[in-house]
Formats: sequence, structure tokens, C-alpha cells
Amino acid sequence: MIPLSTFKDRLQKAMSLRGMRAADLARDTGLSKARISQYTNGIYEPKQKALCQIAKALHVNELWLMGNDVPMEQNPMFATPDVPGIFPLESRRFPMLGEIACGKPMMAYEDLESYVISGTDLHADFCLRARGDSMIGARIMDGDIVFIRSADMVSNGEIAAVVIDNEATLKRVYYYPEEQKLILTPENPKYPPLVYIGNQLAEIRILGQAIAFQSDIRL
Repeated sequence: MIPLSTFKDRLQKAMSLRGMRAADLARDTGLSKARISQYTNGIYEPKQKALCQIAKALHVNELWLMGNDVPMEQNPMFATPDVPGIFPLESRRFPMLGEIACGKPMMAYEDLESYVISGTDLHADFCLRARGDSMIGARIMDGDIVFIRSADMVSNGEIAAVVIDNEATLKRVYYYPEEQKLILTPENPKYPPLVYIGNQLAEIRILGQAIAFQSDIRL
């Protein structure tokens, strides 16, 4: 038998053994079906994060998937323990639509190749990655993933993703219709509020309310 030495060969073998199609693996990893197809066809090889997601979804040893001479199966000592009170978390994919400024407004771009996995109880429509430090008072740090529920208006004081002349920012929103005034307030005293009045409001579009965020543990 010819040894399986390439990533795509081992990926195809693991998917065949698990009875998984590209669509199944995309669903379980949060990667797009197009990206999985690129991996199975040998067009690209995944970076470390994606490799880890694929190995976990296929229940195979990450080192084996990389082409190393190790057993295919995951090491049982790293398996999820069968302990009362510990149970699998149901999850779903949220499309990652790019980055949003926590500071000065910046362009938010659409990245249809990227998804984020989180719990099914999170009622969001998409997510954005925060950049900057203007929302640290709300514990939203640079690099955090912010989950957004689509809405064209939010209540005063709520945090929203807002597009200003085709550039996006994350701020607390205060709207005063009788004055035709919108104030976007940061959560960091070193940044001033952004104030828009009258005809300037035509440049503003609310994408939705920020309902949750996801952070890495910071040492």
C-alpha cells in the first residue's frame, strides 16, 4: 500500500472513514464548504487554527493529519471526560463579516470564507472582529469577536455596529429625533463622542445591536 504522505490524502481518508462530505466537515468546523474543497483537492493546506478544527471534527490526531508517522486516532488522554454534569454544547455558525473599529471608523469588509462557532442560544445574525480600544469600558478589547443582531434602530444606550459614510464603528448610540441629533459614545474617556446633526444623519446606517462578544483569555 502506498503510504498517505500528503495532507489532502489523509484528509480524504479521514473523511471517508467518518462518512463525512465537505458540507458536513464545513458545518462541524465553521469553515466554508469552498475552503474544505480547496483542502481536499490539495489547492491549499490549512493554517494551524483550521488544522486543529478539522482534526477535532474528524476525531483524528492532528500530527497524523499533518503527515507525521503517528497513530491516526486521537490520544484518548485528551478526550472529553465522561463526567456527570459535563455535556456537549449545541452550536451553530455565524458569518464573520470583517472588522469594526473601536476607535475611529474603519472599513468593514465581507469575508464569506470565515465563520465563528458559538452556542445556539446566541440570537445573532453575524459577527465582526473589534479593532482598537475605544470600547474597553464595556470589556470589548482589540481582537474580540462581537456578535450582532441585525436592526436598523436600537434603543438609547445600547451598543451598535454603525456605518458612517461606508465605514464602520462600534459605539453606544443615543438618538434625539426632536433635535435630529445622533451621538455615538465610546467606552474609553480618551476618545470623544461622535456627534451628527441634521443632514449628516443621511450618512449614518445602523447595522444592528451588539448582543455578545467572545474574548480570548489574556495573561
